[in-house]
Parts: sequence; structure tokens; C-alpha cells
Amino acid sequence: MYFRGELKNGIKVIMEKIPYIKSVSVGVFINVGTKDESENNNGISHFIEHMIFKGTEKRDAKDIAKEIDNLGGQMNAFTSSEYTCYYVRVLDKHLTTAVDILSDMLNNPKFSEEDIANEKRVILEEINMYLDSPEDVVFDMIHEIMFKGTPLSFPVLGTKETVKNLDRKTLIDYYNKYYRPDNMVITVIGNYNEKEIIDILNNYFSRKPSCKNIVRDKSSSLPSLKPCILGKQREFEQVNFCLGTEGIKRDNEEKYSLYIINNFFGGSVSSILFQKIREERGLAYSVYSTPVSFKNAGIFTIYAALSNKEILNVARLIKEEIIKFKKNLIGKSDLLKLKEQLKSSYILEMESTFDRMLEIGSSELLTGDALTLEEVLNKINKVSLDDIKRVTEKIFDSSKFNIAYVGNISNIEDTNAKLKEIFFS
Repeated sequence: MYFRGELKNGIKVIMEKIPYIKSVSVGVFINVGTKDESENNNGISHFIEHMIFKGTEKRDAKDIAKEIDNLGGQMNAFTSSEYTCYYVRVLDKHLTTAVDILSDMLNNPKFSEEDIANEKRVILEEINMYLDSPEDVVFDMIHEIMFKGTPLSFPVLGTKETVKNLDRKTLIDYYNKYYRPDNMVITVIGNYNEKEIIDILNNYFSRKPSCKNIVRDKSSSLPSLKPCILGKQREFEQVNFCLGTEGIKRDNEEKYSLYIINNFFGGSVSSILFQKIREERGLAYSVYSTPVSFKNAGIFTIYAALSNKEILNVARLIKEEIIKFKKNLIGKSDLLKLKEQLKSSYILEMESTFDRMLEIGSSELLTGDALTLEEVLNKINKVSLDDIKRVTEKIFDSSKFNIAYVGNISNIEDTNAKLKEIFFS
């Protein structure tokens, strides 16, 4: 059972007490990500995430790191397309100190010119590392074509050009716009004193005054999809291939049907794709499918890393298995097994206080409706064969397929033509 509350300045709080453990995880979720960016400032949400760790008037970056280490705790952050999360995990007896450090970082960042210059170099190296990862590159490409014309098409890290052009005033203005009480959710999961926790949070996080809700002018919906293929020549050892299609948005209950379809089709080692392409044919080391849900949109992707000589063979196999799946679907007995598999995976995942904090905090931030474990299990149980059929038809609609690939392909135009024939003819 969750406790929901609100601090004096309007920050929403959602908590779950787990009394039989000795740790506590605290997450601060900011409703800001690439969805709020433009072509000129792309990467600024991620840049600010880095700057939050560079120090305050009270603590420098080294002080922050040492204080958390002295507690034996863990602190980190990440930026996604839709939100930024800062989190700390410590023993329950160190909760107040951890909240003090986290609130100081978030409420009083210095944004010094020296730190900004240094962090630009760090992030440019992060971009270089990212560009050397073909899997990351191809997923950025599929987002680029599927979300064309919306901020969700932008890479989270930004580009080298946009990062180089960021200045202190731009960073501070963006921080002041989005790092506000009405745009935050604090999640506390683990062992804490129920009589003291709100007072602790109010003491450290209510110093920033409340303000009116942010007016957003960016669209993060999925554009009207039509067939598209994007190939890039890069000197990678393998070709990385990704097929993307329409998925299910975050607050739509059809996502549970999609999770079941995904596990059966490509989301596990016993799935159709893994068995057919890797185990039976030996055509790829890595092959899987995955659903991604955003607040206003969703996508479903199929990924494979393979030899450049096998891209067309694997593409044909993927298309054949999609056709077979649409024709045969999932039987009643398989559906029962898949439900149990999905429920077991979810229960095991939620036994981690970090994963629990992440799921609850992001859901509360984006939809205002974080579900309990029991509520999620009930929704999985309710999935019917008709639900599976309806969602299968939706995600495997070839008129909405998008394809991206990157690797050492000698003739991109010829490969595009052959892929078009396989998937769209």
C-alpha cells in the first residue's frame, strides 16, 4: 500500500514502507527530458543532470561523493526522453543525511563556468563512446524516423554541436523553468520512520517556493506512421538492424497484452525470434524485441546484431515469423503460461527497492497513477485471447513498419530496395 502526500510547497510524495529491510531508496523525479528540448538546445536536460553533481555553495563535487561513500550508500542519476531521476540508496539510519545531500544538490547547484567547461569535455567523450556503440546508434535512428518532427526524435545526450553551444545562462534558465516543486515527485521506498519522514522531506525540500504549473508547448505524441527505411554506412564489425512499429502508450491497459506478446515473440530466450534466428540458424548473437511506452505514445521494436551478409536472410525470417504469429496467435494454454511468466518476472523485479522506486516514481510523475503490485498482477490476469488478437493486429500492421540499420553495407540503396520488397510488398 502506498502513502501519497504533498509537501508544503506542492512537491508530490509517494512512499511505501518495507519494514523488514534495513535500507531505503529515495528518488526525485523531474518532469523534464528530451521531450522538452529543441533542435538548438538538444542535450540540455542531460547536461543539467551532470551539473547537479558538480557542487553547491555548501559542498563541492568531491564533498558530495565522499559524504555518500562515508555512508556506504549509492547515489546516481539518469536522463530519459520524458524525465530525469536522481536517486540515493542508504541504510535506514542514514536517511536524513542522504536527503540533506540530495536536496542541497537539486536546490542549490552552482553552475560555475569552470565546471560547465569541464563537463562539456566529459559529455563530448560520452557522445563519442555512444557513437561507437552500434546498438545505441540504431535505436537512435529508429526514434529519429518514427518520431520525426517531435522532440522524442532527439538523442538524449544531444549532439556535439548543441552541447558545445550551451552556455551558463541557457542552463540556468532551463533549470529554473523545470526544476520546480510543481514539476517534481519524490519517492521513498524501504524502511523509514512514518512519523518523521514528511517532516524530514519538508525540512529539506520545501525551501524552494511553490509556483504555477508549467505550460508545455512540445508534442510528444507518435506522428502518423508510414513505411520508412533508414540505412547508414559505418565501419562496424556487425550490422545492427531494428524494425519499429506502433506500440502502446504508458497509461493504456493494452500494454499488458503487449508485454505477453513480447515475451512470446522476442522478449525471452525461449521466444520465437531467439529460438529461430539464434538457436536454430545461428544467424545472430543478439536478437530480441522490446516495447517502450511513453506518456502519449508507444513503440515496439525488433533488434538483431548480425553479419552484413545475413541482413536480408534475417529480415526474411523476421517477416515470416510475424506472418505466422498473426495467423496462429497464442493459444489458451500458452496464454496461461505467459501470464505466470510475466507475473513472476514482475514480482522478482519489484523485490528490488531501486526498481520499485523507479516504477512507482515514474508512473506517479507521468500518469499520476502508480499501481500497486496487486493491481498490476490483476491486470495481467485479465488479459484475454481477444486482447492478444487486437494488440497483435495493431503492432504488426506492416503499413506502419519503420526500419533502421547501421553497419558496413556496401550498397545502401540496393539494401533499402530489398528490405522494402521484404516488408512492404
